[in-house]
Amino acid sequence: MCSRWVVLAFCCLGQLCADQSLKPQIAAPQLATNNPTLTTVALEKPFCMFDSSLRPNKSYTIYLYAMKESASAISSLVTDDSSKPLDSTFQQTSGGQLGPYKAALFNVPSCASPPKLADVGDVNKVSDVLKQYLFRVGDDGTCLYDPNFLAVCNPPLAPDTTYRFKYVLLDSAEGIMKDQTLWSDPIKTRRVKHPLKIDTWPGRRSGDMIVITSILSVFVFLLLAGFLASLSSAVRGSEDSSAETRCVSQTIQQHEPRPQLNSA
Repeated sequence: MCSRWVVLAFCCLGQLCADQSLKPQIAAPQLATNNPTLTTVALEKPFCMFDSSLRPNKSYTIYLYAMKESASAISSLVTDDSSKPLDSTFQQTSGGQLGPYKAALFNVPSCASPPKLADVGDVNKVSDVLKQYLFRVGDDGTCLYDPNFLAVCNPPLAPDTTYRFKYVLLDSAEGIMKDQTLWSDPIKTRRVKHPLKIDTWPGRRSGDMIVITSILSVFVFLLLAGFLASLSSAVRGSEDSSAETRCVSQTIQQHEPRPQLNSA
């Protein structure tokens, strides 16, 4: 009974219930903050999505495809004429511009024993739970430049760009597609902020404020320099006056008649 409630909780949290269109969903903000980022999108894995297509004693794999929303609808197919999933890569599709590319593959998430939501509050278990429940598209920053990398490459996404995603169920033995979701709703990565528009503590500083601050800084520097110059001049004047006084005093002493001693 408890297991059934856990499954239902995951279903509702991920918006994957039967009355919803079967499509990849962006991760719930309770589980993935700051999502999307500039170059990544965290998606919920397809828990319970393909249960009706699974058969006993069969082995299945999930493929995740990604493409830019600007790609044409004609090029959005992810299988060939024999229902075999495409092996198109990030490089071959210009990062999803020309059509979908395979961004990941993983085992079918277990609908019967999903991660326990209660474990999200345990710092020792939260990382494992999130890895089981979520997949982050664009999380591999090295695969494109590693000549020895043979797995599916999941390179960073482009900032300020809208993407769509699709899950495909593959029969591992036959190598053909058994089921697929719809393309996700458009999901846009964050845009790079202009340096002058970045919030800084304790508040936002606009370009005008930066200019005014710079002018005031220069003014304070000049004022301080003038004060130091005046102080130095005053010190030198005092030293010159003191030296002149000593010189006059020595001159007077040299011209004063010395008293003569009377001989006995």
